[in-house]
Amino acid sequence: MGAFVFVLVVLYFRGWFASRVLGKQALAYFNSIVEQIPFVQTIYGSTRKLLAALQQKPSNVQRVVLIEFPSPSMKTVGLVTRTFLDVDTGKELAAVYVPTTPNPTSGYLEIVPVENIVSTDWTLDDAMGFIISGGTIGPDQINYSKSH
Repeated sequence: MGAFVFVLVVLYFRGWFASRVLGKQALAYFNSIVEQIPFVQTIYGSTRKLLAALQQKPSNVQRVVLIEFPSPSMKTVGLVTRTFLDVDTGKELAAVYVPTTPNPTSGYLEIVPVENIVSTDWTLDDAMGFIISGGTIGPDQINYSKSH
């Protein structure tokens, strides 16, 4: 029994080492190759930065939101990537990435006043499932109006 546990522990640490050390080295090697290809590097680098930004939640707003887009009578799912202030008015603004269906790596970037954002209780996974599936997969209820 002790030998079995020992083998499991060794296999676990071997897998951990391979995924942490060798995996990072392989990814770094792949990145260095991609950086040599001008057009591909631009797209790949931008996508990497977007994914990194989506892993960090802005401090004062919900990550998955609804905004008026493409017209005031319609709303779309957006992902807040950061917030900042308007120099002239001091109003708080949010950069909201609006992914397109079915490929969420393309989309629109909208600058929206924070007071015009409708917060959701959706996770990033909920939002991606909804977007990629064209709305067929997602929560059964949504807060469409701004709560006061």
